Amino acid sequence: MTNYIVLFSIIVIIGGVIYIYNSLVTKKNAVKNAWAQIDVQLKRRADLIPNLLASVKGYMEHEKNVLENVIKARNMALRCDDNDINSRINFENKLSGSLSSLLAVVESYPELKANENFLQLNEELSSTENKIAFARQFYNDSIMFYNNALEVFPNNIIASFFDFKRYNEFKILDEKDKEVPKVSF
Repeated sequence: MTNYIVLFSIIVIIGGVIYIYNSLVTKKNAVKNAWAQIDVQLKRRADLIPNLLASVKGYMEHEKNVLENVIKARNMALRCDDNDINSRINFENKLSGSLSSLLAVVESYPELKANENFLQLNEELSSTENKIAFARQFYNDSIMFYNNALEVFPNNIIASFFDFKRYNEFKILDEKDKEVPKVSF
């Protein structure tokens, strides 16, 4: 009888470990999927930027540095290693800041704001930014569930044994990027 109790206990423990491990893998894959959804939208935004810049370039000869900052930020974001999520987040935040500066400067060009091509590109960019915001929120929610699962007992023991690592949220890393761009006319 004692052998059956010991055997049953071992089976329950092994079953629990398997269940927790599979649960952690599922949550980790959900985080990877959420990042992939962000990545799709970030690439879409990066594809829109050259067309947007082409449409504003002729109007904004005096704002060359703003255009160059957008191009530089876009190129840095595209060259970033996809496996280094924190670095990619930082570069994408810089790109968002430079795009905000560009759109703020556009306000002083009424003929540009009336341009059909610019309006369409601006609408697509706004739509993409909204999709990125929703994807970031989903990504951060996925990370929260995953990180919580890593910290609770007994998951924390199994997670450390199998070397599961925490993920960082998609947030603004540089305090300068949180500031509203200053526009002077």
